Amino acid sequence: MARDRTPSRSRAGVLAAATAALALAGSQAVAAGPSAAVAGLPRGHDVSSHQKHVDWAAVRSRGARFVYVKATESTDYRNPYFARQYGGARRAGLIRGAYHFALPDRSSGARQAAFFVRHGGAWRADGRTLPPALDIEYNPYDAHHKCYGLSRTRMVRWIRSFSDEIKRETGRRPAIYTTTHWWKACTGNSRAFAANHALWIASHGTPDPGSLPGGWRHWTFWQYGIKGGLPGDQNLFNGSPGRLRAFARGR
Repeated sequence: MARDRTPSRSRAGVLAAATAALALAGSQAVAAGPSAAVAGLPRGHDVSSHQKHVDWAAVRSRGARFVYVKATESTDYRNPYFARQYGGARRAGLIRGAYHFALPDRSSGARQAAFFVRHGGAWRADGRTLPPALDIEYNPYDAHHKCYGLSRTRMVRWIRSFSDEIKRETGRRPAIYTTTHWWKACTGNSRAFAANHALWIASHGTPDPGSLPGGWRHWTFWQYGIKGGLPGDQNLFNGSPGRLRAFARGR
């Protein structure tokens, strides 16, 4: 998903290439799109500071039923538009949740989780709030260290530390956003989280999410493209609208 910081000059070329790759993925996603088997599932999207001002009533009229809003990154960044985006989505009738962009090389999982909860990552069983989400993926600031310089064992421990703190503070395990490729490369395809963490899988330009990582048998959210009819990235929920509400309540 989105990084909100400005990269250093030394990384600008690497990130320009990454941006071009994402643009290509987006064009493929528009061309392919979800298959008919999943196209009728509840639609949603995710936004960050890049979207700034969203017309939430219009978004809902175009079919959005849920949204994830970026709240934080590491322990020193807060989305300046978060409160407006999060509140606006709620008032328009969308089920909404917050996500945290992980930088595991900056501080511990527990510290980043605590920062996240303090600045938007809380949860309550009101049927309107999605579980906090951990966005853990390729390092956008250093293409040579896609796993942030952590071994697979240390990465699994970092994710566990983040999850344990979220559970301690909110009463619920976070959803995990990732790609199958990153999860295999950076956690050794760990199966430690599949039993009690919802999977938010990113797979663009394909008719379905494809193979899932780490023992997950089912996906909960699928980010299928970076361009579409809704602001930000395009997502589906793997269930009925009623199931989406039940999931938000923690069932």
